[in-house]
Amino acid sequence: MLAELMDFVLSTGFAHLNFPQVLMIIIALFLLYLGIAKKYEPLLLVPISFGMLLVNLPLSTIMDSPVGDQVGGLLFYLYQGIELGIYPPLIFLGVGAMTDFGPLIANPKTLLLGAAAQFGIFTTFIGAIMLGFTPQQAASIGIIGGADGPTAIFLASRLAPELLGAIAIAAYSYMALVPIIQPPIMKALTTKAERKIVMKQLRPVSKKEKILFPIIVIILTGLFLPAAIPLLGMLMFGNLLRECGVTERLSKTAQNELNNIVVIFLGITVGAKASAGYFLTPQTLQIIALGLIAFAVGTAAGVLMGKLMCKLTNGGINPLIGSAGVSAVPMAARVSQVVGKEANPNNYLLMHAMGPNVAGVIGSAVAAGVFLSML
Repeated sequence: MLAELMDFVLSTGFAHLNFPQVLMIIIALFLLYLGIAKKYEPLLLVPISFGMLLVNLPLSTIMDSPVGDQVGGLLFYLYQGIELGIYPPLIFLGVGAMTDFGPLIANPKTLLLGAAAQFGIFTTFIGAIMLGFTPQQAASIGIIGGADGPTAIFLASRLAPELLGAIAIAAYSYMALVPIIQPPIMKALTTKAERKIVMKQLRPVSKKEKILFPIIVIILTGLFLPAAIPLLGMLMFGNLLRECGVTERLSKTAQNELNNIVVIFLGITVGAKASAGYFLTPQTLQIIALGLIAFAVGTAAGVLMGKLMCKLTNGGINPLIGSAGVSAVPMAARVSQVVGKEANPNNYLLMHAMGPNVAGVIGSAVAAGVFLSML
């Protein structure tokens, strides 16, 4: 009886629990707290952190790969959607269907803010090469600065699949933590007077403009950068479904059912790559640190470009909207709104910030296309 009891005890996770796993479980619980209690992008953070929790429970087989006749774990098979580059374009389809490109069409100057925010991608690319990463790995790490998880996954799956897990975790973690990371940078680089600036109402955008925009963008970018077509093509297709007025059912499916399913699969499998043995390594921690630098530099570059445009327009642009150029739609735009409203309760920057936010999505996809074409 005692031997059977000992066998049972040894078969439990308690007998195999080690310190790295305990540490990762604590991190997962903290991220769950941020997602549930603090509401920091729960649609991303809750699936990611729960995936981290599942994979770090001792004796968990949920991410095991198949061996011989033995089937793999559930999340191993769902993770193939990341490895094969299936989920990112589908996410872009949903983002396109949910996003109003009107603010960008109404104020094309905000394209410059989205372009400036990509500075973090290319500076980190150079920095990663100097630290000993290959150009392919450096490009995959640098793209984290766009705060665009699908793009980071898409690029890494093609250029540096060995780093895919670490890059996916970093990219989605920073996307989820935008409300924490961005405000200190925004406040440090702007004056209170600049943050108080109230921008003029955007001009109305016609239906014809909204229909033509995705068609023209994909033709031009597709001809210049064929490598960007999978991401930009799905983004523009989703937006066309939204705006054309004759595919409402397809648009709603892309916005809701399809997008929600893909987000669940992607989020929980990204988190499941954060096992203690994989996550707590010098290379992974280095990638996460470089990703944070890329994201911070991209945010700062967008704000600084906003300051320059503010001066050139005699106060017509609130520099805070430049931070939205890092792409995380619509999180970064909401952060611009929150920080602006703190400085001036009458400030409504959300729609203005959506211009550089959309430009950032396009910009990060273009940056990925440039890297794919070059490398």
